[in-house]
Amino acid sequence: MLRVLLTIVVPLTAPTALYLLGLLLLRRLGRARWRTLPWVWLIGAGAAALAVVLLVVEVHFGAPQRGVYVPPQWRNGHIVPAHIEPQAGR
Repeated sequence: MLRVLLTIVVPLTAPTALYLLGLLLLRRLGRARWRTLPWVWLIGAGAAALAVVLLVVEVHFGAPQRGVYVPPQWRNGHIVPAHIEPQAGR
């Protein structure tokens, strides 16, 4: 759940939250002009941030596993979880 929050929800909502926070701060200073929100730009910025986060998470985390993937199996009344068996001779 935390992974979903950090990799999907935060990047999507951060641009809008920062924009609204900036408007709120400027309003307190008396310089803000409330216009219609630039939804297209905010959605685009959120999608771009999400793409960058997912690319970084996919590319930079996790070590490549070498071997043969063995899917989950039912053995002796128990489920054996999926795992990777090392290849012979390496």
